[in-house]
Amino acid sequence: MSELKVLLLTPPMTQLNTPYPATAYLSGFLKMFGVRVAQRDPAIELILRLLSKAGLAEIKEELEANFEDVPADERPEEVQFFLEHYLAYSNTVEPCIRFLQGKDPSLAIRLCSRRFVPEGIGFEGLHQMEGIEGEEHLHQAFGSLGTQDKAKYLASLYISGLVKVINEGIDPRFELSRYGERLAASNPSFDDLHDSLEGQETFVDDVLKDIVLGYFEDVKPDVLGLTLPFPGNVYAGLKIAQTAKQWNPQIKVVLGGGYVNTELRSLRDPRVFDYVDYICVDDGERPFLNLLEHIAGVRKESELVRTYLLKAGQVTYVDSKKDHDFPHKDTGTPTYEGLPLDRYLSICEMPNLMHRIWSDGRWNKITLAHGCYWNKCSFCDVSLDYIARYDEAQADIILARMEALIAETGQTGFHFVDEAAPPKVLLALAQRIIEKGLTVTWWGNIRFEKTFTPKVAKILAASGCIAVSGGLEVASDRLLKLMNKGVTVEQVARVTRALTDAGILVHAYLMYGFPSQTKKETIEALEYVRQLFKMGCIQSAYWHRFAATVHSPVGKHPEQFGITLLPHDDIQFASNDIDFHDPVRTDHESLGEGLKKALYNYMHGMGLNEKLNIWFDQPIPSHKIPDDFIASAIRH
Repeated sequence: MSELKVLLLTPPMTQLNTPYPATAYLSGFLKMFGVRVAQRDPAIELILRLLSKAGLAEIKEELEANFEDVPADERPEEVQFFLEHYLAYSNTVEPCIRFLQGKDPSLAIRLCSRRFVPEGIGFEGLHQMEGIEGEEHLHQAFGSLGTQDKAKYLASLYISGLVKVINEGIDPRFELSRYGERLAASNPSFDDLHDSLEGQETFVDDVLKDIVLGYFEDVKPDVLGLTLPFPGNVYAGLKIAQTAKQWNPQIKVVLGGGYVNTELRSLRDPRVFDYVDYICVDDGERPFLNLLEHIAGVRKESELVRTYLLKAGQVTYVDSKKDHDFPHKDTGTPTYEGLPLDRYLSICEMPNLMHRIWSDGRWNKITLAHGCYWNKCSFCDVSLDYIARYDEAQADIILARMEALIAETGQTGFHFVDEAAPPKVLLALAQRIIEKGLTVTWWGNIRFEKTFTPKVAKILAASGCIAVSGGLEVASDRLLKLMNKGVTVEQVARVTRALTDAGILVHAYLMYGFPSQTKKETIEALEYVRQLFKMGCIQSAYWHRFAATVHSPVGKHPEQFGITLLPHDDIQFASNDIDFHDPVRTDHESLGEGLKKALYNYMHGMGLNEKLNIWFDQPIPSHKIPDDFIASAIRH
């Protein structure tokens, strides 16, 4: 097996500020077994190739060819603006990229002058704030001293605008953090993806192909592993697989990742295997190691673990029980070797301090435990291994991994990527960090449970915690109980205030459209959220539209939630979201825009004293939530 060369890739697109961790985790694991493994990130290479002086010249040529016979006033606004201001874009794109890479901080003053880059595409939202003008908004968000942050925000809007040009004029599948997402998300048929893969290649496809061919010539892999964490990675992943087979028909291509784990468990379409050889589900360590041994000729096919392959023209699932999964403590330390850590972009898409953490700064990713220690929420994929199998590592093991990553990367920022960080391990780790005098900065996802007292919050902050995110979901005690969430609105108020008082930023995940949720309950939830922002309990939040999934208790036992699942097409490819009928007839779609508008303003400190009806273009029901409900909960 040591003779095999393995190349691991995360296809475009995910995030641009830091590598997605799957290949780093698997690389660290495989190196313990002597596997010759390399990893690359074509997403950051693709964006840097496109958003360069040479890349923009090629984009201009593509646009001029695509719209040659289209009058200027009939072209997409983004396309025409770019063509008219091409020279300014060409002269500023590489300086802006270097600035966002942290390599040219002096450019901040020119960016803040508002005269350096064209401010047409991508800047629309700056002047569409509710009740506040764009320039005043910038001053309020960053103050007179926040030059670097203000410049980063403006440069990010500029980059976003250039991506819109590509999307509108060259390839409508291409976006800043996803590529061809609609082709793959819960699509029961492979037809759309197949037609796109076999159709006319776009300019973006050609650039991606050139990048990965360079990887193949450099590494000369025998096995190509592609992690597909989201639907927005699938098209590019299969395009890379297609290129790999054209480069060397003998190469073995393997798929894995979050999208595979949740959406391809009903896979039956053999055409997928025109592009790949194997598909592994759930944790990749054991399946991939056994697969490599099989490819090397030292393990039988029957000993593969959680692996799909094509056999006699039929999709076949092989899952030997001979070997167990590796405990979390034995999976090794992630490694970022081979990834261009100095080339990632710190994107500031929103001035809100908490909200920007996802895309700003580079974080070493690490996991405290496998699975979720709660594992009860009715909307969650609790039947799947990545949630259901809980297995924690001791604090000393996690600390050793953190120190190894600091030594390798030279960076002390960490994102704990657990579904929900277990409080016992988190507190023990925080205390060990303090005892050792290690200077780190970290954030992660938690449950807003009563364990996080003011005392615990202060310990977490002293260890380097700057932010946490957690699920408030529907912000309704009735629905939280139905969800089996294990928290109440009052409890969330007390916990989030304790964290905020300790200097920790708090982001709340919110949900609307849960089975039996009424319009009034949704408005009441918004009122709770308004008060949480006003009282300084949370600094950031995001509304998700509820979706029933096949792996959740709602999807498996809809009768317990008073809904009926609607018939869905014969599943040959992807299956995750399920349509359902709710006898409580609430028009959730009509509420969504108002909820998001309110939240956007709350995150900028605006509208916190306004009546809720100003956010909606329709009458909304009144509520009886006391104005001091959250304040009272905090006092008690």
